[in-house]
Amino acid sequence: MSATTDRPPLRIVPFRAPTARLALKPVSTTRGLLDGAWWPRSRDLTQELSTLADMLDPLWGRITRIAVNPTYWPGLPDMVPVNGHVVKVGWFTRELDPHKILLLSYTAGCWDLLVIPPETSTAAAARLMAAASESSGTATTASALMAAEEAVHGSSVADPDRDSPETSGDEDGASPYPAAAAAGPSRLLIGM
Repeated sequence: MSATTDRPPLRIVPFRAPTARLALKPVSTTRGLLDGAWWPRSRDLTQELSTLADMLDPLWGRITRIAVNPTYWPGLPDMVPVNGHVVKVGWFTRELDPHKILLLSYTAGCWDLLVIPPETSTAAAARLMAAASESSGTATTASALMAAEEAVHGSSVADPDRDSPETSGDEDGASPYPAAAAAGPSRLLIGM
């Protein structure tokens, strides 16, 4: 006698790790000048925006437009493919902070993310992501966060020698961004 079941056999589905390096403010917090931070892996804006929007589409609702400042991007696409649809990309030199990206969604409205340069060291990127995604600090612009990181930790956020684990905080180990340290684990960190 053989047993039959109505259930399909189990299949092995490969796990796909998130590819966007992203830190977002908790949903319950009040909106400020920044809603989080994004650390792209390269300066290929077409690929990077597609990856970012693929991650945010299910979280924020369908992303419809993306605005960037072209200052730090060598090439700007007009459109990028995202989850089976196309998203228009616009660029603004005077109106948009060069260290920020703006994403628009039908359901969630407008979202502003700090853009951390791809060549930034891991320690500096972690500090910037924590500062941009903390929920209770003062409102700070993207360029102000980048300037603070450079002032506190060296002349360039991309200098890996100055951002070693031994020098990533003050002498007592405190964060240069006190509110970010207090925010604790409520931040959403994806794809680090």
